[in-house]
Amino acid sequence: MAAVVVGISGWLTGLSKTEWLIVILLIGGMLALELVNTAMERVVDLASPAVHPLAKQAKDMAAGAVLVFAAASAIIGLLIFLPKWL
Repeated sequence: MAAVVVGISGWLTGLSKTEWLIVILLIGGMLALELVNTAMERVVDLASPAVHPLAKQAKDMAAGAVLVFAAASAIIGLLIFLPKWL
């Protein structure tokens, strides 16, 4: 849903080709990282069906990677959009 909102905002804002490339790379990277996170969680569940501290750490670290990329994407998005809106 956020990608759709960003896409519409980009269209209404009139982003340059370079800005569109960055936005598309960020959206694609976020979706890809979410898929990797989901795959990691499934593999950990398969390898360690019982609760194990290392399994929890692996899942937390994968989720943390998604969070870091999301935060970086939000900052880059602000750097692209805010100057055009203010």
